Amino acid sequence: MRNPLVQRGLIALVLVLAMAVWFSASAVVPALAGQWHLSAGAAAWMTAPVQAGFVLGAVGSAVLGLADRIRPHLLVADCAAAAAGCTLLMALFAHGLLTAVPLRFATGAFLAGVYPVCMKLMASWSPPAGRALAMGVLIGCLALGSALPHLIDGLGQLNWRAVLTAAAAIAFCAAIVAGALVRPGPQFPAGRGTGRSRYALAMFSDRGPRLVSLAYFGHMWELYALWTWLPAFLIASGTTTTGREGASGIDAFLAIGVAGLAGCLLGGWAADRIGRAATAAAALAVSGACCLLSPLFFTASRPWLLAFTTVWGAAVIADSGVFSTMLSEVADRRYVGTALTTQTAIGFLLTIVTIQVIPLAAAVTGWRYAFLALAAGPMTALP
Repeated sequence: MRNPLVQRGLIALVLVLAMAVWFSASAVVPALAGQWHLSAGAAAWMTAPVQAGFVLGAVGSAVLGLADRIRPHLLVADCAAAAAGCTLLMALFAHGLLTAVPLRFATGAFLAGVYPVCMKLMASWSPPAGRALAMGVLIGCLALGSALPHLIDGLGQLNWRAVLTAAAAIAFCAAIVAGALVRPGPQFPAGRGTGRSRYALAMFSDRGPRLVSLAYFGHMWELYALWTWLPAFLIASGTTTTGREGASGIDAFLAIGVAGLAGCLLGGWAADRIGRAATAAAALAVSGACCLLSPLFFTASRPWLLAFTTVWGAAVIADSGVFSTMLSEVADRRYVGTALTTQTAIGFLLTIVTIQVIPLAAAVTGWRYAFLALAAGPMTALP
C-alpha cells in the first residue's frame, strides 16, 4: 500500500466520504424549515455552525501543531469518526436548533482534523512537478463529497433523518479507510516538525505565504455561500416546477459535485502546465463574472440555468487546489500542516459572514440579485 498512486487515490476517497457530513443538514433545510418553523435566517444555522466549528477546530489544531505532531492518517481517522458520530446523533435526537446547532458545530470542529490534514497527506505523496493536479483531485473530491447529501436527498426523497444517517454511515467508512489503509508519504515526513505554534502567525511575515493566503481568502468569500444557497437560488428561479426540491437537489449536485470535480481537475492540470498564478487568476475571473451574471440567468430556462451553474460550479473551486499547492511550496516545509490549517481556518471564518449575508440580501432584493455580493471576493483576490 506504499504505492504513491494508490495512496493518492485512498486519500481522495477518504475526503469524498468524510465530507458527506458537511452539508448533510443544509441539504435537508426545506424539510427542517417546515418541521421546525425556521425562517431563512434561522435556516443558515444548519451550515454556519459547521463553518464556525471548523474555524475553532482549525485554530486549535494550528496552535497545537497537531497536523505536524500526530501521525496524520490516525488524526484523519479519529476526526472523521467523530464527525460521523455527531451527525448520527443529530439524526437520532435533534428536534430543533437547540440540539442541532451544537452538534453541527462539533461536526465542523472535527472536520478541521480531516480536510487540511488530507491536504498535507496528498502533498506528502506528490512531488512538486505534479502536485497541483494531485491537489486538484483532492479538492475536487471535497466538492463531490460535500454535494453527496444533495444527491441522496434528490434521488431518494428520504426524510431528513434518513439523509443524515446515510451521510454519517458514509463518513464512518472514511474513518475505516484512513486508519487501515492510508499512510503518510516521503515528501513531508510525519512527526519531524515540532508543530511550532507561532508559525501560524509568523507565516504571514513572509511575502509568499501572505500573498497566497490573501488570494485564497477572496476565493473563500464566494465558495461556501454559493454551495450553501445554490439550491435555494434554483428553487426560487422557478425552473424546477416539477418535483421542485428533488430537481434542485440533483441540479445542485451536478453544479457543486460533478462540475466542481471537473473544475478542480482542469485547474490542477493547467497549474502544472501553464502556471499556478495564471490558472488561479483565470478561475477567479470566471467565477467573479458568474456572480455578476447570475441575475440574467435567474429567469433562464432550466437547461440554460444548469449550464450556467455548471460553469460557475467548476470555476468557483478550480483555484482552491492551486492555492493549497502554492502554499505547500512557499511555506516552511517543517510546518506545512500548520500553514495549510491556518490558511483554511481564516478562510472558513470569512465564509460564516457570507453564509449569513446571502439570505438577508435575498430577503431585501430577492434571490435574483442575492449572489451579487459574492463578486467582491474573486474581484479583490485578482492580482
